[in-house]
Amino acid sequence: MKAFNRISAVVIGLIVAVFAVANAVLLTDNSDSGRPYRVEISRLAREMENGSVPDVSECEYVTAVTEYGEGFYDSDSDHVVREINGKLYRFDYVTGEDTDKTELVITVNVLLGAMAVAVIGVMLYIRLEILKPFEQLSDVPYELSKGNLTAPVKESKNRFFGRFIWGVDMLRENMEQQKGRELELQREKKMLLLSLSHDIKTPLSAIKLYSKALSKGLYTSAEKQLEIAENINSKADEIESYVSQIITASREDFLSLDVNMGEFYLSELMTKIRLYYTEKLSLIKTGFSIESYTDRLLCGDIDRSTEVIQNIIENAIKYGDGKSIDIGFSEEDGCILIAVRNSGCTLSETDLPHIFDSFWRGSNAENEKGSGLGLYICRQLMHKMEGDIFAVINNGFMCVTAVFVKV
Repeated sequence: MKAFNRISAVVIGLIVAVFAVANAVLLTDNSDSGRPYRVEISRLAREMENGSVPDVSECEYVTAVTEYGEGFYDSDSDHVVREINGKLYRFDYVTGEDTDKTELVITVNVLLGAMAVAVIGVMLYIRLEILKPFEQLSDVPYELSKGNLTAPVKESKNRFFGRFIWGVDMLRENMEQQKGRELELQREKKMLLLSLSHDIKTPLSAIKLYSKALSKGLYTSAEKQLEIAENINSKADEIESYVSQIITASREDFLSLDVNMGEFYLSELMTKIRLYYTEKLSLIKTGFSIESYTDRLLCGDIDRSTEVIQNIIENAIKYGDGKSIDIGFSEEDGCILIAVRNSGCTLSETDLPHIFDSFWRGSNAENEKGSGLGLYICRQLMHKMEGDIFAVINNGFMCVTAVFVKV
């Protein structure tokens, strides 16, 4: 904003300078030569030298011709004195320039003033409608990065930033909800571990007690020893059940993937993919093509569907050989199949069944960054949208297919 203020000051200074220069030029007296009234005076003087009586009725600038006499120089009008045939004559005239110049000065100043008002108005509009709202948002990403998610972003109907402000506030709310869910999940897991660890202590103590009694020979009869062995086995089964609960809890879905089911056209989805990846893949010299298709109305969430296709293409970029990525279409049993195929597949057939598991990474991902969640998320989203996803390897090509239900 400070830089814009400096620019505004420079622009206003230039406007003032233009006004000053224009008025100085217009008000400069240029009456030294070439005036039309001089032509008329010279013509009248020649006529008088030839003995003619001067006729000023046809003159535009000369108003009167007066012979020398009393009050000869008492004239309020502009005049010129000429000697003709030994006598002095006064030629009164008007230039007409003052009126013309005044009108010209007024016209020029009005035009310059209108331009100045327009320029200043545009700058004020830019300041109030663009720069000021943007400046108010400049601290939001920094606050979000620090984890300050409580302060809402004030909504605005600004035509330039209204949707952006709404999106930032939605992002803040989503991050706040995710943070709340994460804290709640951590609390629940902690409570679960504390509860299970406490429950495990009881059968574990019993096993230790039975083992100690057996080691000291407190139970001599075979029947009693068998009973103790059965009790130890029972307590071990109890501990095993608690361990199973811990394992089950650790495998529960840890991602909150909300899906807003609706309807969207296949062309809408492909337009988003084409706009993003055409330029991106051309920059890395990867061939990219989308087969022709018949537009269909699909069930699902357009944003989540875009996320699925993007995740598949990102995997194709990361693990392919960079030569080509193609998107094909087919119809089967009331569904549209969108297949993303890339060349240079390095995944082994034995790894293929596990690529949709959480946190699983194949042998071809050793030198690539990642969490092993991309395709897992794709599968979860497709299932929530009543669809499916699968992958095949064919002649060195990796093909991941997302199945969408038609309306």
